[in-house]
Amino acid sequence: MLAIKIWNYFKGYVIIRVEGLTLERLLNLAATYNIYLWDIKRHSNIVLEMKSSIKGFKELREIVKKVGCRVEIKEKIGFPFVIMKLRERKMLVAGFLLFLMTIFLLTSTIWKVEILGNEQTPKEEIISLLKSNNISIGKLKFNMEKEAIKDILIDNYDYFSFISVNIKGTKLIIEVKEEDLPPEKIDKSYPCHIVAKKKGVIVKVIPKNGKAVVEKGGVVNEGEILITGILNNENTQEYILVHAEGEILALTRYSSIIKEPIIKNEEKYTGKVHKQKGIKIKDKGIMFMKGSIPFSNYKEFEVEKDLINLEKWGIEFPIKRVEYEYREVEIKEVKQNIDFLKEATQIQATKEINKELPEGAQIQSKTTRHQVDDNILTTQVIVETIEDIGRKQIIENKED
Repeated sequence: MLAIKIWNYFKGYVIIRVEGLTLERLLNLAATYNIYLWDIKRHSNIVLEMKSSIKGFKELREIVKKVGCRVEIKEKIGFPFVIMKLRERKMLVAGFLLFLMTIFLLTSTIWKVEILGNEQTPKEEIISLLKSNNISIGKLKFNMEKEAIKDILIDNYDYFSFISVNIKGTKLIIEVKEEDLPPEKIDKSYPCHIVAKKKGVIVKVIPKNGKAVVEKGGVVNEGEILITGILNNENTQEYILVHAEGEILALTRYSSIIKEPIIKNEEKYTGKVHKQKGIKIKDKGIMFMKGSIPFSNYKEFEVEKDLINLEKWGIEFPIKRVEYEYREVEIKEVKQNIDFLKEATQIQATKEINKELPEGAQIQSKTTRHQVDDNILTTQVIVETIEDIGRKQIIENKED
């Protein structure tokens, strides 16, 4: 099995040739003293070839003397022997290590910072904030703490509803999702449009700065410009960039669909557990099979442990020991009361919509629909509101 071969290579092993008239006795004594031998091949009545660990070979030599056989090493295989050979070529090793260190340093350094999702907050402002906190191009990836970066952004931009920090290769990627900026927190020095944050039917447009480009009764989609911050100077025929201000009221719709089986399966643990072990190399797992899983219905759990612990050097070893645990479950059918289910799904759908409703939204109507199809109850709640759908979007260049 591949996992065993990898393990033996790291520990090191030898291929040996044993010659004598008492080979069977030799094998019996080796088994008695728990000396592991594998890939045993018989070349003749008096010659065997086999593989042994380094420790096993040392113990086997004592047995060979007792039974009157001769043993010789044909080949030494594994990581320990590679290290021994490299010791004899110090200059070559030094050059190779210097090359590896250079490659390691280059691939372990951040060479680009990418900001995604920042429509209301200028990219330069975020990068400047990170730089002031010692997070910039040229820093080692190992010194980049993702949670610390998130904390810095949350502390300075409380309107970020979502922050994702990832490192891909030599690139630091920060993705954010912005809530609507309150007017007092918007930097007036940046030109901007007011765009639609969701689909709606325009009810009223009140431009305070900039020019309205939509009218009452018009249907707008998310991201569509409502009040533009790009104005045409009639005297010079040049464009002027301004900080758009205004209020755009629109009729919007929220919908939530909840599906629930009328007859559902409930799971209960029986207490029976089956375990298997294996190793995982990066994302690929190799399992030491011990028979098939004896349950038809079960839940699977996986626990990983480091094969070699290198945490104090800040290195994550790619090979891990894995324990797979399978817990048997019993499945029983339970029929739910249809009236209770309708009420429960309606409440659940309404709660989901309430999470999305912005402050100040005026509810105009609420509709509930139920449909039963086979074993599934589908509940849809639709709420219509009038609300301000405008949000500000920084104008990075005139083409925006």
